[in-house]
Amino acid sequence: MDRMPMLELFAGELRRLRTKAGLSQESLAEQVNYSASLVASVEQCRRPPREEFTQRCDDALTGEGLLVRIREAILKESLMPWFREWVTIEQEATALCSFQPLVVPGLLQTEGYARALYEGASQLVGEQIEQPLAARLDRQKVLARPNPPLLVAVLDYTVLDRPVGGPKVMREQLRHLVEVGRRPRVHLHVVPKDVGAYPGLNGAFVIATPAEGEDIAYLDNQLRGTIVERTVDVNSLRQNWESVRAEALPHGATLKLISEVAESWT
Repeated sequence: MDRMPMLELFAGELRRLRTKAGLSQESLAEQVNYSASLVASVEQCRRPPREEFTQRCDDALTGEGLLVRIREAILKESLMPWFREWVTIEQEATALCSFQPLVVPGLLQTEGYARALYEGASQLVGEQIEQPLAARLDRQKVLARPNPPLLVAVLDYTVLDRPVGGPKVMREQLRHLVEVGRRPRVHLHVVPKDVGAYPGLNGAFVIATPAEGEDIAYLDNQLRGTIVERTVDVNSLRQNWESVRAEALPHGATLKLISEVAESWT
C-alpha cells in the first residue's frame, strides 16, 4: 500500500506517545486489548488504524484527541481529490436527494457490501481497500448526528436483485436498509421492476440542499465524479428527480418490499 503523509504522521505520533508513556508495543497492546503485532503494523504504516483502535490508543496514551484528529485527516486524504469537496457539501447539507439505479448509496452501505464493491468493481487490491472503505463508512456518521440531514433515497429494484457479495452480504445489507429507513429523517423509495424506461436510467445523481444558497448536485461516472452548480443544470436534475420519485413506491411499501427481498436471499 502506498504510504500517505497523514498515515505516516499517525504512525509517528503513536510511536512518540507510546515512548513518552514508557510503554513497549506489547504493553500498549495489552492496555488497549489488541495484539502487539497490530500495534507494530500500525507504527510501520503496514496497517491503517481502525476507529476503535485509535480511540483506545488515544485514551491510553492521553493523546487528548490527537490520534483521533489525525485519523480523520487520513480518511479525508484517502478520498479521491475530486470527491473531497462533495463530502464537505454532503456533511453540511440540510437535505440530500439521492437516486441510484445500480448499487446501494454509499451513505447506506454496510461494511460487507461496501467491501464487496471495492473488491469487485475497483482497481484497488488488498490493503489498498482499507482506507477508502473506512472513509466511506465514516461518512455515514452524518445520518447519526443529533441534527441529521433529510435523506430521501430512490433505488431501482435492480439494486435489491444484484448479488453484490453473495446472499449473506445482501441479506445483511437489505436488513440494514430497513433499519435505517425507520429513522425519522430517512425516506427510502424503490422503483418497481415492472417500470419501463424512465429518466433515472440515464445515471445516478445526488442533489444537496445547503443551509444557505442554491442546491448543488453530484454526478458519478467511470472516471471521476462531477459537482454540478450551474442553476440550469441543477434545475434539470431536479426535474429528473421529480420524475424518478413519481415512479417509485411510497416509503412504507418500500420498506415492506425490501424486507421481503432480504429474506429471499438465502
